Order: sequence, then C-alpha cells, then structure tokens
Amino acid sequence: MTRKYHLAIIMFLATVLGAGPMLAQLAPRMRRHLVTQAQALRLIPADSPPPGKNQVSIEVVGNERIIRANGIPDHRTGAFPNHGNPNGITQQQYVFRLPAEPKQASRITPLRMQNFGIGVNGVPFDPGAAEWYNGDPRGGWQYEALSGAVQLGIDTNHAHVQPTGAYHYHGLPSDLLKSLNVQKGKHSPIVGWAADGFPIYALYGFQDPNNPESDIVELKPSYRLKPGRRPSTNNQPGGRYDGTFIQDYQYVAGHGDLDECNGRYAVTPEYPQGTYAYYLTHHWPVIPRNYRGTPSDDFRRGPGGGPPGFGPPGGGGPGGRPGFGPPPRR
Repeated sequence: MTRKYHLAIIMFLATVLGAGPMLAQLAPRMRRHLVTQAQALRLIPADSPPPGKNQVSIEVVGNERIIRANGIPDHRTGAFPNHGNPNGITQQQYVFRLPAEPKQASRITPLRMQNFGIGVNGVPFDPGAAEWYNGDPRGGWQYEALSGAVQLGIDTNHAHVQPTGAYHYHGLPSDLLKSLNVQKGKHSPIVGWAADGFPIYALYGFQDPNNPESDIVELKPSYRLKPGRRPSTNNQPGGRYDGTFIQDYQYVAGHGDLDECNGRYAVTPEYPQGTYAYYLTHHWPVIPRNYRGTPSDDFRRGPGGGPPGFGPPGGGGPGGRPGFGPPPRR
C-alpha cells in the first residue's frame, strides 16, 4: 500500500511538472504597446444587421431582479470581425441575478475586469480593456478603450466583441439611447441595471436631485485629467496626462454633478421617492468605474472572476461568459 501511495505521488508530480510548459503556452499573452498619446478614435460604422434576434427578459422574483438575455443587440452593429477586433458576435446565455432593493455599501467597490452592468436590451456595459502599457498589467497603466491610443475595432455604438463572441459597450450605446428616446430636455429613462442592482440612466436628469420640478440638465462627471506628466522611470510610460490611460484621470469632489461612482441619490420618474442611480456621461468615465453597492457575483467573468487585468489580448477582458443558465426567454 505504501509503495502504491508513493508511486501515485510520483506520477502526480510528474504529470504536473510535465504539464508546466504546455500550460505556459496556453496562457493568454498580453499584447505589448508603447503608445503614450491619445489618438483620434476611428469608429466602425454600425451598418450591419445583428446575427440573430434579440432576446431579453427582466423580472422581479422575490428579492431578486433576474435578467436573462442572449446578448444579441436590438440594433445594427459594426462589421465583426474587423481589423481591430478579430471576433464575431455569437449568442450568449446570460443569467444575472441582482438585488431588487439594493442598499448602498459602507465603502465603494472599484470595477475590475468585469461587466459593470447590463443594458435593458441585454447587452453588457463593460468599459475596461485588457490592454496595458508594455503588455504588463502589474505596471498599473491600463489603456482607456476610447482614447484611440490602441485601436480596438469599436463601432459607432462604442462597442466591440469579446473572444467569447460577446458584444459589449465600452461607451455610450448610441442606437440603444436613440431607441429609448434619450434626448436633451427630457429626463432619461432607465437604460440598464448595474451589477449591484441600482438603475443606470444616461446623460440627463433633474438639476436639483431632490426636486422633480427643476430643470432637466446634462449631468457632468467629477473626473478630470491630472495636471503635469506621468512618471517615466521603472517601466512607466511618461508623457502628458491626456486620457491615454485610465490612470490619467482623477476624481475631484464637486467638480461636476456626480460622485466618484458617476452617480448620485436623486428622485427620478421611476423612483419618485428617490434612489441611488448611476449615469452614463459624455465625458470620462462615460460608464462608471466604481460601485456604490455590492456587485452581484453573476457579473464576474469565468470561475471566480479571475484576477483583475488578465485576459485575452484585445478582447476587453478575460474570457468566459458571465453566467450560464436556462435559455433566455421573453
């Protein structure tokens, strides 16, 4: 028995050690970029029909809001694959469970490499790109997907496709907002739900967050570019803070209308008694980068979500679908 046990241990170690080189080859390689200046963002015209029928259902069951979707947008898209994005759109099997009555947490939770939330059309909001200066996530300089420094084949809905085939928004979903009649002078309807359960609006809200009779205004974020230049020692990029990297921005309380989560507590048409709400904005961060509540684990990608900043190059984050479950239904 002892010899068999020892033999089993030896075979196990041999298998693990022998698989090491193969596992290293299978690990995704980060693309290496040395660009340090923002460029004009070249958007792909959204003139291609989606590859299937949009399916999404949103229902409240007990204390949960359950969103099932196939991830196929309800609007035209760019041509995928394309030069900047080698992936084609395919149907997903999303099942997201959010708190129907979310609570603000005692501290904010930074958005990692995961979906921030999901649109009412079943397409995720996913602002982060798995693109790093010198291909080194540990260096801490992550490219902003909309800076144009690294062209990612993004279409005019500010969206592109994961290696898994998941179409997702990096910025304002132009055609979705148009279909929801989001326009100046009118309070935005709910355009999506964040992973912590709070609603997402776009651009326009009451000037006085406590007064539904106040003027409708475009809400401004409270982030701005840092002054001066980035450090250039120890594998840091140098150059002027110009929005190339998400680390080029800093939060300045009171600089705009919204807090560090790009949200505020306010009355809205759907919540006349008030709620915490997020807002998509024209200026950075566009899609929020922090949670005011506690995000649902259903929005983490892959088993356990994975460490922040690791994933297939050019795909906007780690592979793996956020959730699996029954086929989507209306």
